[in-house]
Amino acid sequence: MSRITADDVRKVAHLARLDLPEEKIATYTGQLERILEYVAHLEQVDTAGVPPTTRAVEVVNTTREDLVEPTPVREALLDQAPQREGDFFRVPKILAD
Repeated sequence: MSRITADDVRKVAHLARLDLPEEKIATYTGQLERILEYVAHLEQVDTAGVPPTTRAVEVVNTTREDLVEPTPVREALLDQAPQREGDFFRVPKILAD
């Protein structure tokens, strides 16, 4: 006996705000049923003693010390600004006093 009915597929499509054509209902009913069968199969796997994880391969974040280093192109970058004021870009005022 199937656990997923055509009405279940219509309800899920409605909740997901999907415009599902009527001719696709039978296709998605079968696909969702196979997905549930696979999940039931996975539920039979003994996971006792297996720690929960978020990914298959552990990822380690590599960081480095944040150092301030002078750049050799600073003046060249500032010279390309439409307006320059000393060591800064001059931009139009956008906020009222």
